[in-house]
Amino acid sequence: MTKVIFLDAAGTLFDVRGSVGEVYQKLAKNFGVAVKSEDLNAAFFQSFASASPMAFPGIEAAKIPQLEFEWWLTVSAKAFQIAGVFNQFSDFPKFFAELYAHFATAAPWFVYPDVLPALNRWQKQGIELAVVSNFDSRLYPVLKALNLAEYFTSVTISTEVGAAKPQSQIFTVALQKHNCLAENVLHIGDSFKADYCGAKTAGLKAIWLNRQQEKLDLGKLDLIDFQKVEEFASLDFI
Repeated sequence: MTKVIFLDAAGTLFDVRGSVGEVYQKLAKNFGVAVKSEDLNAAFFQSFASASPMAFPGIEAAKIPQLEFEWWLTVSAKAFQIAGVFNQFSDFPKFFAELYAHFATAAPWFVYPDVLPALNRWQKQGIELAVVSNFDSRLYPVLKALNLAEYFTSVTISTEVGAAKPQSQIFTVALQKHNCLAENVLHIGDSFKADYCGAKTAGLKAIWLNRQQEKLDLGKLDLIDFQKVEEFASLDFI
């Protein structure tokens, strides 16, 4: 029986309004930079995919916020470089500081419509809810701004743990907060590798929330109990 549900954050509970490229382009325009949002969106995901995991093992807690800021500064700067417009900025650090603060608010995000009904249903069933995410510490104000924070007993993020999904360590730390066995916990997230495979490796039950209807070749994978859904509404078995 499931006693605790771990949930991923971005892409699972909430997501960017429009696209990352659109948000970046709108703010960049205020700094005199002209670029197509589609080009910037593609450049962002290319930069993001090539970045190292956002985790800082062995670093004291007080230094983590600055390291998070610098990590995202590097990713964003590279995105604008790939898009060929970085040199249009007269003061990129000033722009980025505004961009970084923007993503700590509710403004660029929307909550998926199936989220609140699911969270309310599970809470009424007495299931503990927690977030396990590779997000940075801005997740705390974002969850609060989106009126989601009250649902979760704990929040575990990669930058504070020093390990990012799919590494088992981040799941282990989350389990310790709830003093429960992995077999009694279900993890749900939108990344097949980070969420589904990571949770299964750590001994948890897992469901891949395939919101984008991605196609995967599962033929070579030993996933007898593989479970995939496209929205929370179909999770009535819990």
